[in-house]
Amino acid sequence: MTTKEIGDLGERAAANYLINNGYTILKRNFRLKFAEVDIIAEKDGCTVFAEVKTRATNRFGTPGEYVDYRKQRRIQRAASCCVDIENTEMRFDVIEVLYDEKNGEIEIVNINHIENAF
Repeated sequence: MTTKEIGDLGERAAANYLINNGYTILKRNFRLKFAEVDIIAEKDGCTVFAEVKTRATNRFGTPGEYVDYRKQRRIQRAASCCVDIENTEMRFDVIEVLYDEKNGEIEIVNINHIENAF
């Protein structure tokens, strides 16, 4: 599998995780000229902008550690184009997806949802 396919698999797993935990998915892969938001969801009146990071191992740091300051700012700018930030309750989450690959098959082994990550 390509890294794009693995990333897409992780995003699907994250979306399913959110749905199973009471979230409504509003948009996936919301793109602007300067940024992309992987998942925009809603739960209990709060709009959630989630960045999904999929990795096979934590050897070089957790997946969430790859959401650097520049990426955070781009997601926040995208959010301001998407909702009325003055009157909308919102937060920025990171969803870490770890997978294992055996014999060409990929299995999701862990999903860690970090609320209010930045």
